Amino acid sequence: MDGMLSQEEINALLGNMGDDSAPADSSESSAGGDTLTPEEIDAIGEISNICMGTAATTLYSLVNQKVTITTPSVSISTWDELVSDYEKPCVFITISYKVGIEGNNVLILREDDVKVITDLMMGGDGTNLVDELTDIHMSAICEAMNQMMGSSATSLSSMLGTMIDISPPTADLVNLIDEIDESKVGSFHSGNFVKVFFKMEIGDLVDSSIMQLYPIDLARELFGKFISSQGGEEEAATPAPEPEPAAPPTPAPEATPQPAPQQMASPPMGQPMMGQPMMGQPMAYAYAPPPQDVNAQPVQFQPFNMGINPITQQENIDLIMDVPLEVTVELGRTSKSIKEILEFSPGTIIELDKIAGEPIDVLVNGKLVAKGEVVVIEESFGIRVTDIIKQ
Repeated sequence: MDGMLSQEEINALLGNMGDDSAPADSSESSAGGDTLTPEEIDAIGEISNICMGTAATTLYSLVNQKVTITTPSVSISTWDELVSDYEKPCVFITISYKVGIEGNNVLILREDDVKVITDLMMGGDGTNLVDELTDIHMSAICEAMNQMMGSSATSLSSMLGTMIDISPPTADLVNLIDEIDESKVGSFHSGNFVKVFFKMEIGDLVDSSIMQLYPIDLARELFGKFISSQGGEEEAATPAPEPEPAAPPTPAPEATPQPAPQQMASPPMGQPMMGQPMMGQPMAYAYAPPPQDVNAQPVQFQPFNMGINPITQQENIDLIMDVPLEVTVELGRTSKSIKEILEFSPGTIIELDKIAGEPIDVLVNGKLVAKGEVVVIEESFGIRVTDIIKQ
């Protein structure tokens, strides 16, 4: 207690210099290396913005509702600050990186938001919400987050220039006030972490917020890979200077195309409008050239009655020779009112529209193809075809 600052206190002061955007309570609770520089915070914000934009597109395809996620706000936070700022209870979704980078991040969603998302995924309209989240709802939100963060990992891979892959997410309902099971929240319960805050809207059903938590070490690793990828892109984008190419030859005046009137911009005040040539200029520069005559003639279609190979035609018919068709013999027809039909009884005679001795109709699949007369074959009726109907 000699009034001298310790090395840890000096490092903390130097680490927070120039970071006017960081909250005062966050910087005071930070110790040593448990903080980020403004450049690191900006990089994490840019990474989260691109990844969450891709995740919002994926969520739209799952819930069939317009999804809007705003630009993130990044800060250093502690567990006590998180408990005081966020609604209870909430759903913790843990995403583990297994390829490219190592570590876990956590997405925090409000319980009611999870109920709306899962109801939409199950075919509901987002208004018939359950009282409590069940295992089915937890599985549904895990599947949604798996697809969302999977698409985010793909965007992150393109951004960092390296393969990034995640393990299937796990979801837990956390009260934030009761005694916390550290197996559900990991290392976020003790020490500082990076908090990325988003505003989220889903149609007219959700107007809320979500949070993404990164450990400090994982945030620094993302920053390092991000800077490396940006440096590689800058070097590739600034090649050695090359001599300027020779100017192309000026085309001949007669080959210069005349500008179309509808493509020319309005001239400044005081200059002539289109169709008003300036003094000393030929009219060809003021007006578009007249349209040329076009030789128009009626379109001629090729006839369809081209020669058909009889052999090929016979083979095509053979393909359908065994297709069964329904043959119907129609003795006659008539029409009756409902009142007359209700008066039917055994012995009622119904007069048809056929005259006695007139040929009866033979129909194939409902189409009239022939006419004939009724014959008796032993104990069955038959039909003798007397006429084939020609089209």
